[in-house]
Amino acid sequence: MNDDSSIVRLAAILREEAERLRPGDRLPSSRELVRLHGVSPVTVSRALGRLAAEGRVVTRPGSGAYVAHRPARANDTADLSWQTVALGDRTVDDTGVSGLLAPPPDGVVPLTGGYLNPALRPSRALNAAAVRALRRPDAWALPPLTGLAELRRWFAQEAGGDVTASDALVVSGGQSALTHAFRALAAPGTPVLVETPTYPGALAAARAAGLRATAVPMDRDGVRPELLAEAFAVTGARVFFCQPTLHNPTGATLTPERREQVLAVARAAGAFVIEDDYARYFATAPVPPPLVALDAHGTVVHINSLTKVLAPSMRVAGVIARGPAAHRLRASQLVESFFVARPLQETALEFVSSPAWPRHLSALASELAVRRDALAAALAARLPSAELHLVPRGGLHLWVRLPSGLDEEAAVEATRRAGVLVSPGRIYYPAEPPGPRIRLTHTAAIHLAELAEGVRRLALAVDQVTA
Repeated sequence: MNDDSSIVRLAAILREEAERLRPGDRLPSSRELVRLHGVSPVTVSRALGRLAAEGRVVTRPGSGAYVAHRPARANDTADLSWQTVALGDRTVDDTGVSGLLAPPPDGVVPLTGGYLNPALRPSRALNAAAVRALRRPDAWALPPLTGLAELRRWFAQEAGGDVTASDALVVSGGQSALTHAFRALAAPGTPVLVETPTYPGALAAARAAGLRATAVPMDRDGVRPELLAEAFAVTGARVFFCQPTLHNPTGATLTPERREQVLAVARAAGAFVIEDDYARYFATAPVPPPLVALDAHGTVVHINSLTKVLAPSMRVAGVIARGPAAHRLRASQLVESFFVARPLQETALEFVSSPAWPRHLSALASELAVRRDALAAALAARLPSAELHLVPRGGLHLWVRLPSGLDEEAAVEATRRAGVLVSPGRIYYPAEPPGPRIRLTHTAAIHLAELAEGVRRLALAVDQVTA
């Protein structure tokens, strides 16, 4: 047998042995290999050299040869289970939010979502505003860390009351504002009060901040102040999150009397009220002033976002806060992201300062009224067994109670198979839901015909589950 064939034979034997062993295990010594296989030390050295070149073994002078840690092949699935131990239980649940952001598949009618469909967005006017903004010589310069002074002044004026520009902070959208507010105002492990039902994104942000969401019941006029007072007393909470105007998902608007009562209850509890005022621009009839306009004690942390009313990528919102709470919010913004990109702020300012802004709001209010009424009429005609919580004074959604005893999960799945997407009611509750409900959005469909087709498919799916 010549030397080459001996090297090939020994390399094959060692290759098989390396496959049987675990990474890091030691192969027999060169002396043992010479004795076991009757080959020369040169043959052993060259056979090991081949395996080293293949990445199968690692030779360590004076120590021996060891099985190498083999990298995963392209068609292998890497074992990432070690990360579970390293990460621990610090999970962030996005299930209630991700479904609201995912675009619908082709041929599926969206009766869910949180943004205006492209036909309702002022895209051309936004593009023109962006062009004007980028012509400014300092468009790419460092902005003030709390936001452009003119934009903060605009947010302050929108809030009303005695709010000033110095009370305003510009952040990257309403969801970011909620995250900052929950982290700044409450310590991990403490309770936060929320309306029930409520916006899933707020529940997710509160839980990600380590807070325990506690439900406070509401009716068609908004949260019930007497139950809010009881919840503060029982839980010791120091934060209440609410959407007093065109509440998501129910559409309820807190009455002026209850607004005063909510502020009085919060002040008595020494607690903050986080007011998410995102839906004010979706009103089709007059609505009361924001809570912050009635607040003289720094109780309210007010959030006003331009994202939903303009476009998904207009990630600009204003947060109004006073005193130490304002300092903590600004510190949170600075540590997390420094500031909002100046071109985006400049574009937002250009748009809301132009005639395009009131034109957009006027046209949108008219369209929202038509769509809301069309959706309500289609439900009454096609699905009379379902009950509307109320017909709101605007907004993007209708809150629908399905027939008692109906399996909500089965109904939602049946609608999906029928080619229509709806929001399951359970994701809007911090605890067990009271019964089968769904939220229907009338602004995600492109036109009224698609909206009507979505309700037709929904009714057929619910009938199938009921039968």
